[in-house]
Amino acid sequence: MPSSAIDRRHVGARLSETAVFNGVVYLAGQIPENSPGADITTQTQEVLGHIDRLLAEVGSSKQSILQCQIYLSDVSEIGAMNTVWDAWVVPGHTPPRATVQALLANPAYRIEVVVVAAVEQ
Repeated sequence: MPSSAIDRRHVGARLSETAVFNGVVYLAGQIPENSPGADITTQTQEVLGHIDRLLAEVGSSKQSILQCQIYLSDVSEIGAMNTVWDAWVVPGHTPPRATVQALLANPAYRIEVVVVAAVEQ
């Protein structure tokens, strides 16, 4: 595929889960689809699992994350979220990150994560 082509995957009516352009993968906000209403630890684990899967599909990984934006419905849960994050992130490859409190689209979601990463191929 030419580098100027955009590769969109898991395309829906409203959004694509991933878009790859010029060696960079952009992920849609990842949410806890399978664990709404669960605690922040469970939801964070699920969301990070979605990120792992989507990055792997395009030849990338958490080691190549260029930027991460984390949205929490309650910022007081940042400590529990960080415990999961710290166990997941690759030491020495921690990406630039912002974490903010936000009103999420579904009140059962405690977290949403947006990632931009380099393709490793």
